[in-house]
Amino acid sequence: MKRFLVGLTVLSLVVLLGGGLVLAKDKYTVVSDIPWPPFEMELQGEFFGFDLDVMRAIAVVAGFEVDIQNCEWSILVSSVQAGAKDIGASGLTDFPERAAKVDFSNHYWLSNQAVVIRKDSGLNLVSALTGMGPTGAIGAQRATTGGWWVEDNLQAAGFDVELKQYATYPLAILDLVAKRIDAVIQDEPASISSLTAFPDDLTVAGIINTHEYFGFIVPKGDPNGLLPRMNNAMVTLGVKTVIASTGIEEFVITEGSFWDNLVSAYFGPSTEKIEAAWSQCKDLLLAATCLEDLENYARCMADAVK
Repeated sequence: MKRFLVGLTVLSLVVLLGGGLVLAKDKYTVVSDIPWPPFEMELQGEFFGFDLDVMRAIAVVAGFEVDIQNCEWSILVSSVQAGAKDIGASGLTDFPERAAKVDFSNHYWLSNQAVVIRKDSGLNLVSALTGMGPTGAIGAQRATTGGWWVEDNLQAAGFDVELKQYATYPLAILDLVAKRIDAVIQDEPASISSLTAFPDDLTVAGIINTHEYFGFIVPKGDPNGLLPRMNNAMVTLGVKTVIASTGIEEFVITEGSFWDNLVSAYFGPSTEKIEAAWSQCKDLLLAATCLEDLENYARCMADAVK
């Protein structure tokens, strides 16, 4: 009887995927470059933020557990590519060079690049981007669209502008506030968060339309069979992607859903309000076992930041 029960336990862990047998795990490591508010944040040693809350919710709906770990941006993709980590969740843009290394989930966010400057700089979009400020320098996080855009569209065109690259975007923003650089180019949602953190100091000079789609990543070939489960879970949580008549990918969000309320909670309010809401509501998420629990959490967050 013991032998028979052990056999059933082992078989219960095996799932059929793509014509082959894959050993399924109960717990998967999720790596994220923290902090990058409002997608990734940390408060008193706890990791949270839009991406990380979504990953916890996906795990509940899909029936597995996640272990969220901080990971330096420069090695995040390669750690997933090598199979050392199972999932990457860090505002990752889906583009061909990256998609050749890892597989992406359905997209969940569309972003462009914002050019952030100091209010007292006297600069505009053109003068900030062409090196006409007092430092002639633009900041961006290493290996991000912001830095690549400066290289490909400014430096390659002959503009005398210095690119200063940072380990994280918050460090670039601090240098901007301290007047050590003239501008920062980063994803629009994160820039909104930067402005709420420094409302008297910073403003957005303009938007660069790069049309970047974010997705979660897994190792190439999806060896753990996670992508279908993650994609289905996102639909259950209230978001799905559709192709419009124009051929452009768009997101349809169910009103009042987990996804709808979580977007309201994280995009727009100040960092201080988000942190206070997380402290108030987090137990609902961390103890969640079903969709109703998740919806209660997101509703709590949306109400708490008002």
